[in-house]
Amino acid sequence: MTEQQLARLCCEGDRRAQGELYTRYAARLLALCRRYCQDPDDAHDLMQDAVIRAVEKMDGFTFRGQGSLYAWMSRIAVNMAVSRLRRNRFLHISIDRAADMDIPDPPPEEVREIPKEVMLDMVAGLPPVRRAVFNMYCIDGYSHKDIADMLGITEKGSASNLAKARNQLKQQITVYLKEKE
Repeated sequence: MTEQQLARLCCEGDRRAQGELYTRYAARLLALCRRYCQDPDDAHDLMQDAVIRAVEKMDGFTFRGQGSLYAWMSRIAVNMAVSRLRRNRFLHISIDRAADMDIPDPPPEEVREIPKEVMLDMVAGLPPVRRAVFNMYCIDGYSHKDIADMLGITEKGSASNLAKARNQLKQQITVYLKEKE
């Protein structure tokens, strides 16, 4: 079944199509939600809510080529994650002197050896705003203007949080690599 057919059937309330939608996209959406939520249960709840919202709003989906259905659903999930951050008042900006330091980049060949799960845990350990900005900018491809608008911060605040997130990750990677020696 094509994405267009799947979307049309979901709009019509076809339960089998909705089940197929879940089967196709739940795992990928969960991975995306996990990047925004530190707690795995919260990530799973967010994914479930995003799928439900997508089904409810399916009449607003416009097919733009293969992959556009997942892209549309992932945008819903990101928007919901950001809304939760704002609603939970996690958008305070903390002052972290160590994160302001310019830390040298670890050797790329050593970074490539770090298991994916370890890297994801490092990102998950970032404070909520830094994690959100890092994910939105580096992984999801949003601009600082878009991030600022979505999070209710300034573009400069977005750039600052990204720099602090990168420095914090560099620190964690450096510690990890030293412990591996």
